[in-house]
Amino acid sequence: MNIYAIQEPEELLVGNTYPGRGIVIGKTPDGTKAVAAYFIMGRSANSRNRIFTERNGEVFTEPFDAAKVQDPSLIIYAALRSRENHLIVTNGNQTDTVYDGLGKGMSFSEALESRAFEPDGPNWTPRISGMLTFADGDFTYQMSILKSADAEGSACNRYTFAYRPLPGLGHFLHTYVRDGNPIPTFQGEPERMAVCDGIDEMTERLWNALDPENRISLYVRYVNLADGQTENRLINKNQ
Repeated sequence: MNIYAIQEPEELLVGNTYPGRGIVIGKTPDGTKAVAAYFIMGRSANSRNRIFTERNGEVFTEPFDAAKVQDPSLIIYAALRSRENHLIVTNGNQTDTVYDGLGKGMSFSEALESRAFEPDGPNWTPRISGMLTFADGDFTYQMSILKSADAEGSACNRYTFAYRPLPGLGHFLHTYVRDGNPIPTFQGEPERMAVCDGIDEMTERLWNALDPENRISLYVRYVNLADGQTENRLINKNQ
């Protein structure tokens, strides 16, 4: 096994009916742009009743049909926010935890010390988070997963990964290995995923690789490292 191999999005996603929610962070092959992507999937009617909306450069999950919302606590949140030279993307309301922590002088991992996996036993869905930090015409990034230490949810294990970007390489972190009952939690380091120079190609390939029955929404942002200009793409199954 080549531990430095970079897999295509299709290799990592096609045929997997339920990787859950996923974050991809990396750098374009030409080295000019930072890449951040986030997708959500859903099996239940409550989870599927969602869309992404973008307001003032921030991304939120919202109900598609507000009358059908059963429990908003784990499905409605800010998914992507910026603070100073940081771009935060997560699968839950820990986006705000990191955002507020940065304002108090905390690091990414310090801010997440106050959080744990989601209280949705027996799945104990991991909280996955990422943060890009821009400086001097380039960036670094970190990724985190907070997951249950056992089947009972009695303790939380915390893993943080820190990266210097390499052209063409993205890291992919998702909540579940595959579908199941209970759903098996993601294992190991973030996977090495190839990213594209063009945002439209990256968006199309990610969306098409996700299971058509369970995919819900996808958001992709490219940040030009020379001038900070952004390109964004948003797809909602429900729209």
